[in-house]
Amino acid sequence: MLRTALVAAVLGLGLTAVVAQSDPIAERRNTMKGVGAATRDGAAMAKGEAAFDAAKAQAILKVYVDAAKKMPGLYPDSAKSGGETTAGPKIWEDQAGFKASFAKFETDAGASVTDLDGFRAAFGNVTKNCGTCHETYRIKK
Repeated sequence: MLRTALVAAVLGLGLTAVVAQSDPIAERRNTMKGVGAATRDGAAMAKGEAAFDAAKAQAILKVYVDAAKKMPGLYPDSAKSGGETTAGPKIWEDQAGFKASFAKFETDAGASVTDLDGFRAAFGNVTKNCGTCHETYRIKK
């Protein structure tokens, strides 16, 4: 029984990887939608529009960490265009810089927060990374 469950889990993860590789533009758009939702929740908390909740704050930062690990692999040469992408050519021209941006994003998002001031500091650093990356590597519509 356990062996069957493990095999099913491994196959499921493999299928997820295949889907991501078969449509990296859709996968990165979906990932960024998750980041956007986390950012809306985080902004509300940082502005005092929503009550500070340490567990929710850490969950928001985890969304960013997970995205930072995943996103650099979703820009193969075959996904430079097509779909509704706003990925700029500089991503492929400056892969080292692009990957370094995600590494910094992951580091900043990896902060452990226990209070509102700590969350505001971490959230500010993380969202500053978002802006810098979008300014450098994204095509404005």
